[in-house]
Amino acid sequence: MSRLFKFLPHPDYAMKFSFSVVYAILASVAVNIFYEPGKIYSSGLTGIAQIVSTLSETWFDIHLPVSLTLLLLNVPLFLIGWFKIGHKFTIFTGITVVLTSIFMQIMPTEVLTTDPIICAIFGGAVMGAGIGYALKNGLSSGGLDFISIAIRKKTGKTIGSISIIFNFFILLAAGMLFGWQYALYSALAIFVSGKVTDAVYTKQKKMQVTIITRHPDQVIHSIQNSLRRGITIIHEAEGAFRHDKQTVLLTVVTRFELPILRQAMREADKKAFVSIADNVQILGRFYEEEL
Repeated sequence: MSRLFKFLPHPDYAMKFSFSVVYAILASVAVNIFYEPGKIYSSGLTGIAQIVSTLSETWFDIHLPVSLTLLLLNVPLFLIGWFKIGHKFTIFTGITVVLTSIFMQIMPTEVLTTDPIICAIFGGAVMGAGIGYALKNGLSSGGLDFISIAIRKKTGKTIGSISIIFNFFILLAAGMLFGWQYALYSALAIFVSGKVTDAVYTKQKKMQVTIITRHPDQVIHSIQNSLRRGITIIHEAEGAFRHDKQTVLLTVVTRFELPILRQAMREADKKAFVSIADNVQILGRFYEEEL
């Protein structure tokens, strides 16, 4: 594998290719080992591909593999990614979708259990981990992820919550076509998948940081050398116990950036008081690295 990476034009591309392989394996495990045996319909375009595949076999007696259906349905949505999100992101998402389709086709459907609750929970967890892992590393599983990311950039909502809204309509279709019990179990899988996606994809979670320090210049220099974040300065703050003068610094980081912030504070001022408010909402400009 290392010899293959030498022929790629940039080391980052080799890493992204490896991330694509990991996601493809996780998605294939979720679909072939948990969703298909339990008759669970997945979130996003994978769920739509499953519905189309089932309908083609039930109504027209044509076996249309989920892997091929998924690949075909993704093609028009690549245009959204190309123009609204980023070219490199879309190219590697295309690679991810192709790899996922290949792995779904060649991976055998291993029946560990047909219990729909077990299949929904474990399948949703594996699928959510795959989606979150892909997004965390600048990739996407394709399909509705393109639309979800575009909406997140406009509204600030999390990927998982947006996906749950979209997938409500997939549940309606599955319930009306194949029975409401399948919709209920699929809803459980989609809920688990969305929560695991949010737990893994920490770049979307904002945290407000309040820093009280006697060395504001060193702290600001250390943070801005490590992170691309604005900092608000409040001068002449007074401590109630000793009545000494200090400076208050306010900034917002993502959960993904929190370890970098901690390291910057250790280097600049170990005695500074730092308060962190979890999962805050942001109105206005907030820099996010392009995918």
